[in-house]
Amino acid sequence: MPRFSANLSFLFLDLPFLDRFAAAHACGFRGVEFHFPYDFPVDEVADAARRAGVEVVLFNFPAGNWAAGERGIACLPERQAEFRAGVDKAAAWAEALGCPRVNCLAGLRPDGISEAVLRDTLIGNLRFAADLFGPAGREVLIEPLNSRDTPRFLVDRSAAAVSIMDDADRPNLLLQYDIFHAQVMEGELALTLAKLLPRVGHIQFADNPGRHEPGTGEINFPFLFSHLDAIGYSGWVGAEYVPSGTSMASLGWMQG
Repeated sequence: MPRFSANLSFLFLDLPFLDRFAAAHACGFRGVEFHFPYDFPVDEVADAARRAGVEVVLFNFPAGNWAAGERGIACLPERQAEFRAGVDKAAAWAEALGCPRVNCLAGLRPDGISEAVLRDTLIGNLRFAADLFGPAGREVLIEPLNSRDTPRFLVDRSAAAVSIMDDADRPNLLLQYDIFHAQVMEGELALTLAKLLPRVGHIQFADNPGRHEPGTGEINFPFLFSHLDAIGYSGWVGAEYVPSGTSMASLGWMQG
């Protein structure tokens, strides 16, 4: 079976954030991930992970005003200084947490700016981040989000992300492959994962439709998890789903 990490921005939400680390460990997770830890003191987050005995495997760069609907700022030319300040901040957090990778969300297409300018801005920002993270042996990830649930998102398919990675041309720039988003936009999960395996730095999952736990939708997760083993994927696989009931009740898939 793959190594599973619990996404603490989705699971155990009945608990305060810093208590979710221990809850994840108690349920069998040895890795955790989350979206944005920046509202908490970094030493408290690091201490929660250490005391729980879990590895922090992923978090996101600051992504603008999430509550107001922003989904990243990396493609926005007028926000370049803000994005790069966020990269500096995330680098300090990654060092403090011992986290080997940080994820970049490209952002939404605004009106009045060409696709070429947005793409070039994103590539430049990814190079900046990868160059800053590289000397410490850390990875920068780019994640496609489906445009059904996130209309106007700049990077909504694996092929688009890989094309941007090719043009950015940094060895520590990798793909975050989210099974839920990929199923919505392109399907062909097993073949795509096998083809892109050398470019994949992290995998996340939820079933479709509904974005709930495995077994609630159309995806054959027992096959897919076995497939990841068969093709030699050795990274973390993040449980980033909305539990259909309680988090504890949603974990039956871990016994498969």
